Amino acid sequence: MIEAMEIKVPMDDDLVMRLKAGDRVFINGDVYTARDAAHKRIIQAAESKEPLPFDLKGQVIYYVGPAPAPPGWVVGAAGPTTSGRMDPYTPTLLKLGLKGMIGKGKRSQEVKKAMKKYKAVYFGAVGGAAALLAKSIVRVEKVAYEDLGPEAIMKFTVRNFPAIVVIDAYGNDLYETEPPKYRKA
Repeated sequence: MIEAMEIKVPMDDDLVMRLKAGDRVFINGDVYTARDAAHKRIIQAAESKEPLPFDLKGQVIYYVGPAPAPPGWVVGAAGPTTSGRMDPYTPTLLKLGLKGMIGKGKRSQEVKKAMKKYKAVYFGAVGGAAALLAKSIVRVEKVAYEDLGPEAIMKFTVRNFPAIVVIDAYGNDLYETEPPKYRKA
């Protein structure tokens, strides 16, 4: 069995700085869901000095638009979406205190620079395993922007949500370091 570190959210700088690219983790606590439309609204609220839908300090956002819950489940399939669509908004959210993001795919250089500056990490969740990931979600609460349907902001209480640190607060990025190891010379 592969070892994984159990972490609790919200996260502080000490925890963020201990996490290294390649670390396997089980996330426990409350994470917030948001995709690009919700990100845009959060940024608009921040720019207008309006209250944000939740306090970003120390929080983790999961880039997901979950399916409706089948009978006996708290949520339906809940797999990660492509993170790059959130890149235009991410540096501002990091500046406001966001400490982690869960998604899939590469991040821009601007996001990685902001992650180093504001001490944050990017977790990868396995794409294609949405039903399995949903089993780690034990409670769902709607938070804001319900008109966005499955892309509304929700609070997921997660227990042993499996992820890997893809980009750490030092700028180490598995998408850059790992592929060369498997290319033929």
